[in-house]
Amino acid sequence: MSETTPQAPALLLIGPLMPALQQRIESTYTTYRLWEADDQKTFLNTHGDQIQGIVTSGIHGCKGNLIRSLNNLKVIVSFGVGYDAIDISAARDRGVAISNTPGVLDDCVADTAFALLIDVARGISAADRFVRNGRWLKEKFPLGCKLGGKTCGIVGLGNIGKAIAKRVSAFDMNVAYYGRHQQSDVPYRYEPDLKALASQSDFLVLAVPGGNATHHLINADVLKALGKNGFLINIARGSVVDEAALVSALQQGIIAGAGLDVFAHEPEVPQPLLEMDNVVLTPHLGSGTHETRQAMADLTFENLTLYFTNGQLKTPV
Repeated sequence: MSETTPQAPALLLIGPLMPALQQRIESTYTTYRLWEADDQKTFLNTHGDQIQGIVTSGIHGCKGNLIRSLNNLKVIVSFGVGYDAIDISAARDRGVAISNTPGVLDDCVADTAFALLIDVARGISAADRFVRNGRWLKEKFPLGCKLGGKTCGIVGLGNIGKAIAKRVSAFDMNVAYYGRHQQSDVPYRYEPDLKALASQSDFLVLAVPGGNATHHLINADVLKALGKNGFLINIARGSVVDEAALVSALQQGIIAGAGLDVFAHEPEVPQPLLEMDNVVLTPHLGSGTHETRQAMADLTFENLTLYFTNGQLKTPV
């Protein structure tokens, strides 16, 4: 536990944060590190009534039973754009405010999506292994897939989806999108049927939030519609894809390949995916640049400061 002054609001940190951010929070507020408690139930019984805020992340989340156990909880501030790991209903039932860090990570996540797309299309990672393993001395590397003129279907045209569309458009790709409703201020073609979008796409890029509404949105039928020449790119959440169906589709040649930054049970990755040259795997690094993580940290701290100064959040959920 870190203590500042008796007047400093008490915060519960669910898990470790960026060291500089954590140090900044702990030097400003009274803080408790939940992950270090030997007996969390006893710890919360002792300190729970003091806690006014929770600081967490898209990875650590916040469960409903914890929210309900803190009688004086007022706010949950999360480091990350995704909030599917936070029990939003439990927080709203208690009148607890919630914030995340949208906007500041759009470009880097979109960069990751496009990197996966071009990698799996041209086999960049596979070609690197090909050279390192000495195979170039004995054989030719297989041909890849051109991007120009192909169709990129984007599932979820929010800020990140729009940033992806901008990047693929610069490579002369056609863009179509699926979402809850058509957007009047974009030049891209709207497709209200997900399977139809998949069937029309050479690359299907997922940029939707996680949670119950999108759980297994990409299933065996959608993958079949994507087809043997189609590639799936996922920088959203692992829960959006039926991972067993994806493995089966790749093994049977139902789709051509995949670029995956997120997984259903990360950091665990199904063994078959590790063995496929037509699959590019990255360790949930979508927003993983120095610049973006610093911007996320700054926004997290700003939300805390605003809330405990005037009860407002800069980026409320």
